[in-house]
Amino acid sequence: MTSPNQTQLSQLDSTAVENFREYLRIPSVHPNINYDECVGFVERQAKSLDLPVKKYEVFPKNPILVLTWEGMEPEKPSILLNGHMDVVPVFPELWTYPPFDAHMDDEGNIYARGSQDMKCINIQYLEAIRRLKLNGVRLRRTVHISFVPDEERGGVLGMKDFVKTEDFKNLNVGFALDEGMASPNNNFLMFYGERSIWQMWIKCTGKPGHGSLMPDNTVGEKFMKVIDKFMEFREKEKNRLRNSNLKIGDVTSVNLTQVRGGVQMNVIPSELKVGFDIRIATDVNHVEFEKMIQNWIKEAGEGISYSFEEKNSFVENTKLDATNPFWMAFKNTCEANKMTLESGIFTGGTDSRYIRSCGIPAIGFSPMNNTPVLLHDNNEFLNKDVFLRGIEIYMKLIPAIANA
Repeated sequence: MTSPNQTQLSQLDSTAVENFREYLRIPSVHPNINYDECVGFVERQAKSLDLPVKKYEVFPKNPILVLTWEGMEPEKPSILLNGHMDVVPVFPELWTYPPFDAHMDDEGNIYARGSQDMKCINIQYLEAIRRLKLNGVRLRRTVHISFVPDEERGGVLGMKDFVKTEDFKNLNVGFALDEGMASPNNNFLMFYGERSIWQMWIKCTGKPGHGSLMPDNTVGEKFMKVIDKFMEFREKEKNRLRNSNLKIGDVTSVNLTQVRGGVQMNVIPSELKVGFDIRIATDVNHVEFEKMIQNWIKEAGEGISYSFEEKNSFVENTKLDATNPFWMAFKNTCEANKMTLESGIFTGGTDSRYIRSCGIPAIGFSPMNNTPVLLHDNNEFLNKDVFLRGIEIYMKLIPAIANA
């Protein structure tokens, strides 16, 4: 086994940064994404690494690309390194630099949509493997690197249904790494579970009337009773955060996000709808939680119903103990490299929830410390040195996990 000299290392760093910036310049931004440029980019990367790549399409025009580095014992459960190609919309007028130029300033900050969320991770996977292969490293387990679509809209056209296919089962995944988020201090954030997403509509109905009258039991009265119940619960969860060491991922969040209804100012409407985004904590019983909502609706009056836009089932957290050899390898490697991990439940939703739903342990981790949290924000950036250090971290983590 040989290690690259300083000149080779400098060239590898330069290649890694250029590959990162090239990937960032592909505007794979919602809505109506054309992934053709992403596919071409990934196929070129696979060729440069001498790795086979397969393209799957569970849904047309939403390709899933999987590069494979075969292990010495390919019959063993494999490792999946997952990342998504899509990014959220931008408001260019609010950015200092164009959001798809991948401008790098004098301090080495690379500005682009997706720089933190999460095009950096996939490039770090690939560049770590490039260096491991140059060093003559062979791993016991097969490693798959996946580039998936549609994560930013819930993975509906990507990982959500891909995990149900024979193609996914044939990957024989035993453990997965997926995205985490930046840490503003010296610690590294690591996530072993996610809250369940419930996005629901409450519909209140009643008799319409003239806006000058004061009839009983109007839609507006029912509407406010329902909203009050949700907001009272929300305040209780906020108080739990204020009065303890809990983090946002440890409580159930409730937010009123949409309101619909009404005809005109002088007409009492026959229907009003209110939408809530709810993230259910991992220790909450889903059946009991829904019963609580049903009781709120019953107390508010007749003619009220509810429906779901999204209703995640309960998914067990990834175990962080000796029963999970992949976690032990991850943890021991971080400790050996003096990396302080801060573990928790992820605040949002990632593709990890679909992987965990198959009984596969998964960890959300992005090696970005001492970095402001800018995912989905204007002027999203990642510093070049933080990016390059992430490659070094994966060079240690990938072999440790793949040889577990």
